[in-house]
Amino acid sequence: LSSSSAASDVYKRQDPVMLMSFLNTKLRDRYSSLEELCQDLEADQAELEKKLETIDYRYDPGKNQFV
Repeated sequence: LSSSSAASDVYKRQDPVMLMSFLNTKLRDRYSSLEELCQDLEADQAELEKKLETIDYRYDPGKNQFV
């Protein structure tokens, strides 16, 4: 497994509501975009977005938040 796969596996197992809260906090406080966050955390952006779609949250680039 690559380090990217290992990091993504952690996010796959996390509760989607907790994941959304974590990501929105990071996006608000540290990252200017979801792409930047994913690169830094070695996470798969498509996988994160798919996970949060299960609770009807989608990334809004204008707000830089999952809404």
